[in-house]
Amino acid sequence: MAGKMARVEGFRQWIPHDGQPVSQRTVAYLAFDSKNFYAVFICFDNEPNKIRAHLGHRDDIWDDDFVDIWIDSFHDHRRAYEFVVNPLGLQGDGLATDSNEDFSFDTLWYSRGQITKQGWVAWFAIPFKSLRFPKARVQTWGITLQREIHRANEKSFWPYTTRREEGIIAQNGDLKGMENISPGRNMQFIPYGLFRSFRGLDLRDPSVPRFDSSAAKFDGGLDSKFVIKDSLVLDTTVEPDFSQVESDQPQVTVSQRFEVFFPEKRPFFLENSNYFDTPINLFFTRRIAHPQLGSRLTGKVGKYSVGMLLADDRSPGLRVAPTDPLAMKRAYFAIGRISRDVMKDSFIGLMYTDREFDGAFNRVGGVDTTLRLSKTVVTRFQAVASSTRQTDGTRLAGPAFEGDVSRYGHSFNADLHYTGRSDGFRTETGFDPQPDIHNINLDPWYNFWPKRHLLRWGPEFPVYRIYDHEGNTLNWGYTPELFFEMPGQTFLRVGYAKEAELLRPRDFSVLTYNKDFVRNTKFFYFRTAPLKKVIFDTDTRWGQRINYAAPVSVQPFLARRHSTTTDLSIIATSRLRIDNTYLWFRLADLNQRGVAFNNHIIRSKWNYQFTPELSVRVILEYSAVLANPNFTSLPTTKNLNADFLITYLLHPGTAVYVGYNSNLQNLDHHLLLAPDGSLLRTRDSLLNDSRQFFVKVSYLFRF
Repeated sequence: MAGKMARVEGFRQWIPHDGQPVSQRTVAYLAFDSKNFYAVFICFDNEPNKIRAHLGHRDDIWDDDFVDIWIDSFHDHRRAYEFVVNPLGLQGDGLATDSNEDFSFDTLWYSRGQITKQGWVAWFAIPFKSLRFPKARVQTWGITLQREIHRANEKSFWPYTTRREEGIIAQNGDLKGMENISPGRNMQFIPYGLFRSFRGLDLRDPSVPRFDSSAAKFDGGLDSKFVIKDSLVLDTTVEPDFSQVESDQPQVTVSQRFEVFFPEKRPFFLENSNYFDTPINLFFTRRIAHPQLGSRLTGKVGKYSVGMLLADDRSPGLRVAPTDPLAMKRAYFAIGRISRDVMKDSFIGLMYTDREFDGAFNRVGGVDTTLRLSKTVVTRFQAVASSTRQTDGTRLAGPAFEGDVSRYGHSFNADLHYTGRSDGFRTETGFDPQPDIHNINLDPWYNFWPKRHLLRWGPEFPVYRIYDHEGNTLNWGYTPELFFEMPGQTFLRVGYAKEAELLRPRDFSVLTYNKDFVRNTKFFYFRTAPLKKVIFDTDTRWGQRINYAAPVSVQPFLARRHSTTTDLSIIATSRLRIDNTYLWFRLADLNQRGVAFNNHIIRSKWNYQFTPELSVRVILEYSAVLANPNFTSLPTTKNLNADFLITYLLHPGTAVYVGYNSNLQNLDHHLLLAPDGSLLRTRDSLLNDSRQFFVKVSYLFRF
C-alpha cells in the first residue's frame, strides 16, 4: 500500500436507518510509510453552511460533525484506538472497547481540517510510535471508519456495521498490506516544573483551624513511558501534579444515603484504565487521592491482556492532626489484572486488589468472564471475595457476585442483571457502596423506527428488587417510560417511577423497628440541538423522596421532592463556547408545613480558543444549601468558586499552564467553632478559605 492510497467508499448508515445509503457521500483514502499511518476523508455536503464545527480544547468535539478512525492494532476485535477530527482539524483521541469509550487517552499525532464549497476535508497522520501492535513483518489490523452529521442525527460506518449485532469493534474490517513497520524503542519523558503561591484553610486539627500559606513554592516531577517488546507499556510518575485538571461537574450530594460517584479526571489514572475494568468496580482510582509515586504496566502479549498498578497515597496521613498517630503515614495500593481471549470476542480474567495502611488491609481477588453467546447476546459474570482488617483490629470477609445477560438488537433489547454482596464484603480500592444485598434488575426496551417525522421511539420498563441476606426486601420498583428521538439532535424521555425502600435500625440508629417507605416520582428528560450554536437539555423530577438528613433524634421521613438539572451550551463563535448548568434540588414537608432545604448550584464555563494551541478557560460556580433546622440536620452553606486557566498545549506532554483559583464560603471570619465542633457558619458574609496562583511547564522528550 506504500506509495499509493487505498480508496474507501460505501459508507452505510448505523443510525437512524440501519444499513441504508448515507445522506451525504464520504470518500476516504488510506496509506502508510515507514513512520506514519495516513488517512484523508473527503466529506461531501450539499449544505456546507450547516456544517457544525468549532475550535475548542482537545476532545471537545462531540457536538460537531466529525470523522473517526477505529484502529484495532492487535486484530482481536476487543480494543481499538480512536482518532477523531472535526471540520476545523480539532482532535479527539481515545481507547475503546465495545462496552466503553475512554477519551482521556492522549497521544501525539497530526491533523488538519478545512471546510470547502462541497463539504469538508480531514487529514490524519498517526505515527507508529503512538500505537502499540504485535511484532510481525506483515501486519493485519482491524479498522472501522466513521462519520457523524449532527444536524441529521446520522452516524455511518465503513465497513457496514449493524445494530443487529452487539458492538462496533466486533464488526470491523481488515487492514492488510502494511510491512516492515515498528513503533520503535518509544521511550518518553515528561518533566514538569511548578511555581505556586497559595493560602488555604488547614482543618487537619478541627479544634484549632488555621490558615497555611506560601508566597512562593517550587515543585517538580516526572512522568515517563517505556514500551516493552512493542506491546507492553510501563508508565511511571514521580510527584504527579494535577493543577490544571477541571473541577467536577455539579451533582446533588446532600441528603444522600450512599456515596455519590464522581468520575476520574486525572490523566495518569485515566490512561489505559480500561485494562482494569470488571463488572464489579474493584478499582476506583479516586481512592488514590494524593500520590507521590506510581507505576503502571499495561498491554497485550498474544492472547493475554495485562494490567498492574502500584501507587502510594499520602492523603490518610495528611487529613489528620499533626499530633495524631496516623499523621504523615501513607496507604499503599497494588492492583493486578490479567485476562485471556477465548473463543470469538470473549475472555476470562483474574483480578486482585490490595490496600494497606498502618497494619490494616483490604484484599480482594476473583475471576470474571465475558462471553459472546451470539451476534446479539453477551453475558458477563464475576465472583470475588474480600478479606479486611480495619484499623481497630476488626476483621471482615465475604464474597461478592455480579452477572448479567444482555441482548442488543435493531428493535428488541433487554438486560437482566444480578448483584450479590455479602455482609462482610468490602472493597477499599473500588466503588461499591452497599453491602449485604441481592439485587435483581430487568430492563427491557423496544425501538420502533418510523419512516417519517420521528427517527426512533419506544417503551422501556425496568423493574428491580433488592433483598438482604435475612430475606428482607430492601428496595423494589418499576419505571414505565417512553422515549422519542427526533431530527435536530432532539430527544425526549418521560416516565413514572414507583419505588419502595426499607430502612432498618442498623441503617439509622434513631429507628427502633424496620420502616417501609413507598414513593412515586414523575420525570421527563429533554435534549435538543436544532441550531449550530445552541444545545439545551433538562432533566426534571417531582414526587416523593426520603429525607435521610432529618433533624437530630428525628426518624427519616417521606418528603415532597422537586429537582431539575438544566444545561445550556452556546457556541457563540467558532472559537468561543459557553457551557452553563443550573441544578436545583428541594425537599419539603408533605403537609406543606415548610421546606426542609433548597440546594442550588449554578456553574458557567467559558472557553475561548485563540489558536489550536492557545486557549483561556474561566469557570464560575456558586452552590448553596438553604436549610430549615425544623426539618433537616443540614447546615446552611454557601460557596463561591472562580477558576481561571490559560493553556498553551503544543501537543500532549508539551504545555504551559497559568492558573488562578479562589474559593469563598460562609464561614466565620474569626474561625469560631459551632457547638457541634464544626466551623461556625455565617448568614451572608463569605470567607476566602483558599486561593492559589500557579505556573506549570512540561515538555515531552520522545525517543
